[in-house]
Amino acid sequence: MRIALVAGETSGDMLGAGLIKHLKQRYPDATFEGIGGPLMIAEGMDSFHPMERLSVMGLVEVLGRLWELLGIRRSLVQRWRANPPDVFIGIDAPDFNLTLAQRLREQGIKTVHYVSPSVWAWRKKRVIKIAKAVDLMLTLFPFEAQFYQQQQVPVRFVGHHLADKIPLQTDSIAARRVLAVDESAPLVCLMPGSRRGEVAKLGDVFLQTAQNLMTHQPDIQFLIPAANEERREQILEQIHALSVALPIHVFLGQSHTCMAASNVVLLASGTATLEALLLKKPMVVSYVMAPLTFWLLKRMVTQPYISLPNLLAGRELVPEILQDDATPERLAQTVFELLQDNANTQQLQADFLQIHHTLRCHADEQAAQAVAELLS
Repeated sequence: MRIALVAGETSGDMLGAGLIKHLKQRYPDATFEGIGGPLMIAEGMDSFHPMERLSVMGLVEVLGRLWELLGIRRSLVQRWRANPPDVFIGIDAPDFNLTLAQRLREQGIKTVHYVSPSVWAWRKKRVIKIAKAVDLMLTLFPFEAQFYQQQQVPVRFVGHHLADKIPLQTDSIAARRVLAVDESAPLVCLMPGSRRGEVAKLGDVFLQTAQNLMTHQPDIQFLIPAANEERREQILEQIHALSVALPIHVFLGQSHTCMAASNVVLLASGTATLEALLLKKPMVVSYVMAPLTFWLLKRMVTQPYISLPNLLAGRELVPEILQDDATPERLAQTVFELLQDNANTQQLQADFLQIHHTLRCHADEQAAQAVAELLS
């Protein structure tokens, strides 16, 4: 049994590692190849290219890497057409993986796509291409599965592996002790993103927000979990450039612990918003992208929300402050209001707990079972 997989970023690497682990239980002699990150490689996958080369976001930003991405995809098509795997599983990275899947499926190779693109939010006609590209769509969220069922695309809602791994209850004091930070001070976790471009755009804004918050609440402290050593150095450079010293603790990794320890999380839109939800933390979601990219997306997106908590609830649970509105003053005021509103925090945590139960489905096992059923 040969299983081909391609993941495009850190969250996909986590999903892919869990999937490989459970597929190995069903197929002990299986081999795994394609493109993956350190977690997938640790599970025994042979990665042909660094996963980071696929990690790019935005309509404008991708243009600078277009020829490289096309070359990587072309090499995979040639390799797997010449020596077909039993199944190809694309994990997220839809612009890269769905075209790859379609070309492989045309050669009779079974194809799976794990993590639905936001086809339900914008460019809905992409579902026509998806129907041609995949034998099975695996979704993390129930509203996505409902959309594909309506479009008569084979689909399985498997839940989210983070909902399985993160406890239903969060021990904030224990998290503070692990980090060796003040157990009584108001703590805000700042998470400007995991990519260089995200941190470049949001890092300074979030640090200026921290400065503004100090004027509202002088005893406040801040936690920043850096995604990797490169991001840590980038964040430290931004901190050193500040004219005022701030009570900021920067950690390498430990994002879940930092969020668990905090009272409020200020973060970039993405998977981290789901993590904050599962940890039952009030949050302010922000994002800044290239002006042309934002202008184009604003005209194509049909959903009123971008953050997962709001999409899962079908209403605004958490504030979203984007692009030109994402000023340090506006962000600081919104974070400060959350710090003061205990009644709203209790209701928010109850809403988050209900969503957590919905997503807690043993996702890795469900995904492996769905692939096994397709192979049989």
